[in-house]
Amino acid sequence: MFLRAKHLSSIDAGHYKNTASHATEVMPVPDVVKISMSQNIGAPCKPLVAKGDTVKVGQKIGDTDAFLHVPVHSSVSGTVTGIETMTNAMGGQDTFVVIETDKLQTMDENIKAPVVTDHKSFVAAIKESGLVGMGGATFPAWLKYDPKNLEDIKYIIVNGAECEPYLTSDHRTMLEDAQNVLDGAQALVKYLGAEKAYIAIESNKQDAIDNFNRMIAQQKLSNIETFPLQARYPKGAERVLIYEVTGQTCDAGVLPASLGVIVANVSSTAFIGQYLKDGVPLIQRRVTVDGDAVANPKNVMVPFGTMIADLIAFCGGYKAEPRKILLGGPMMGRAVYTDAQPTTKANNGILAFTAAKAALPEETACISCGRCHDACPFGLLPVKYADAYERKDVQMLRELKVMQCMECGSCSFVCPAHRPLVFMNKLGKAMVKEADKKEAAKNG
Repeated sequence: MFLRAKHLSSIDAGHYKNTASHATEVMPVPDVVKISMSQNIGAPCKPLVAKGDTVKVGQKIGDTDAFLHVPVHSSVSGTVTGIETMTNAMGGQDTFVVIETDKLQTMDENIKAPVVTDHKSFVAAIKESGLVGMGGATFPAWLKYDPKNLEDIKYIIVNGAECEPYLTSDHRTMLEDAQNVLDGAQALVKYLGAEKAYIAIESNKQDAIDNFNRMIAQQKLSNIETFPLQARYPKGAERVLIYEVTGQTCDAGVLPASLGVIVANVSSTAFIGQYLKDGVPLIQRRVTVDGDAVANPKNVMVPFGTMIADLIAFCGGYKAEPRKILLGGPMMGRAVYTDAQPTTKANNGILAFTAAKAALPEETACISCGRCHDACPFGLLPVKYADAYERKDVQMLRELKVMQCMECGSCSFVCPAHRPLVFMNKLGKAMVKEADKKEAAKNG
């Protein structure tokens, strides 16, 4: 894999950080929440509660014996009114625990700060907390923090880049929960035996950089330092970030731990800092609500299971008809077909756009300008992938290393012909995976 040392992307358009100065607001507890049992990469949880049960805040309501998972906890207190199966934001079918809230937010009496004395107990505590990667990947955090080569871990990279346009929830975390970020980073350094933690932040968040530098100096934290990044998409992508901070390249499918690095989202890190003090599991998070269809864009602390419609209503509702609603940012976010979807651990932003913003320009013929290649942080050839996909040429897709694509969307963004290159990259990767699966089955 080839990473461009001077410029990792040609994308330098508007960042649209409209809510960067908007302090986080806590929305009132909704009347009803629907909490998904599938909030991590890996196995879904099975409900531990039934219709009619009374639940409390922080109570474990979902778990499984499967290896790759984290438990699910209630974000509210109230009564379980049903266990439903419904279509999730990915288009699949999930199980949801439906809770009618009592608005009292009574805490589960079993909640207490975990006893952590070593790496093993740290990993166990993180697993019980329900933490997943809060950058959107939802990989179970406990497994990331339990690498097979623990003795080789040298650096913790706290990802505060937040390079996606519009999103500012991580920025507000760094300003409002800075001490928790530092405490979480300290814990990661201590229990993973790392030498140092770098808090990587884009330069358009200078207030966060200055705040951390001041606190690090005051507290004399010699094993933590900030790492300013150019404000240029996609600096916050894990593989790009590792290169920026350490100079090492990380191919697709290679675990950062094999390079001696653990990458943790800044909101995940802040959660760790708080969780080790009070033991309250992951039941809520900051969410940026923005877009030209939203009346009052805000950063909001949202209990998981809150319906998107209720969250939008808290932000003044729609000021114009929304034609596209995104979970996440405009580059890598996912469109949903309705606002009757509940929030999950993966949601750092909800963006609602009018037809004027959501309309896709008409696709025209490729003019072989090479901008997609220039924009790719790994120097890949998206237009060649598109051609190979259309020809169903699996071998060419393999030779051109389509699996290295991280689907950042940079190629589609800069394409003057408005070709859906990243979508065809995605389909090309799926084609290769399917071919590999068939060959594996054929060879026994």
